[in-house]
Amino acid sequence: MAEERSEGAGSAPAADAAGSASMAAATAAGAPAARGRVALGMSGGVDSSVAVAALQAEGYEVAGVTLVLQDTPEARAAAETAAGVCARLGAEHHVIAREELFERAVAAPFAAAYAAGLTPSPCVGCNAAVKLPALLAVADELGCAAVATGHYARVGHLTDGRWAVLAALDHAKDQSYMLAALTQGQLARLVLPLGGMTKLAVRAAAADLGLACADAPESQDICFAPQGYRAFLAERGVTAEPGPILLPDGREVGRHQGLACYTVGQRKGIGVAGPEPYYVLAKRVADNALVVGPAAAATLARVETGPVNWQAVDGLNAPADAMVKLRYRSRPAACIIVPREDGGATVRLREPQPLTAPGQWAVFYQGSTVLGGAVIEEVG
Repeated sequence: MAEERSEGAGSAPAADAAGSASMAAATAAGAPAARGRVALGMSGGVDSSVAVAALQAEGYEVAGVTLVLQDTPEARAAAETAAGVCARLGAEHHVIAREELFERAVAAPFAAAYAAGLTPSPCVGCNAAVKLPALLAVADELGCAAVATGHYARVGHLTDGRWAVLAALDHAKDQSYMLAALTQGQLARLVLPLGGMTKLAVRAAAADLGLACADAPESQDICFAPQGYRAFLAERGVTAEPGPILLPDGREVGRHQGLACYTVGQRKGIGVAGPEPYYVLAKRVADNALVVGPAAAATLARVETGPVNWQAVDGLNAPADAMVKLRYRSRPAACIIVPREDGGATVRLREPQPLTAPGQWAVFYQGSTVLGGAVIEEVG
């Protein structure tokens, strides 16, 4: 595997809970060497807010950019908060509406995927298809050579000239999975100032800067469905039509509330009692059936993916050993990636893993480096 070449704040090896102190020290030592202008995606939360100061400490002139993806009270409040943070830290601020792009590239496909029985991972696609393209377009308008976000990950420029996402040094907060769909062109201009900091350091930095968001709780919901994904789907016409709950042998053991209310691999909330806990094994859209079974049946040895977005490598022409994450919060599992002629991959797992849902992303790693990623189309 090619070695990483340090690229400023984007792959800075800095970090622990002393992060806020190091920013303060850099400021006290005088102005850092100028790095040019950077357009930073600003949500107004603690991560993007501290990213402003981290970039300034690295010598960047920061232009905060709040992307309004839905015209809602929450979005307007976030833009106001981000503007206040930028004013406090001496950065300019811009509000850019991208509702139509977001609807076309994320919201509508999300609803369509659920209607097809999948469980999509919208953030991965949104970063590559909406946030980065929008930020890059604004950066060009504002004369910014680089763009930045508050993700916990790093960017590596490898010795063979390719770019790749690297895992954050804070493994508990690592968001490299969410950036697996980014292209070489996007990565070449991306700076990730929080990749070498822990969440504890970020909160400490926010407190030192006097930011109200220092103790703000973590956001856990899908950002575009604050009322919950079921209500969002209902608004899009994805109705919850009850149907049978079946065992693998076809016996009916109950009734489900609508396939969109469940995900493959789910254990709790199925509503069916048995001699041992049941897991969701499959969602059959054709006959509106939810298939459940015991834990012994809720494992997989193989997944089939759609076309792979390769990062650290240009592609594979032979099977390769790697680690794979089959959902955002899962542990990496050893696997063999077998490339297919259609651009997808067969992923053979070295050991059986808990079931994951089609629609999630399989993200491949070697060490801390993202090789690439793809949407899971089939589990087996």
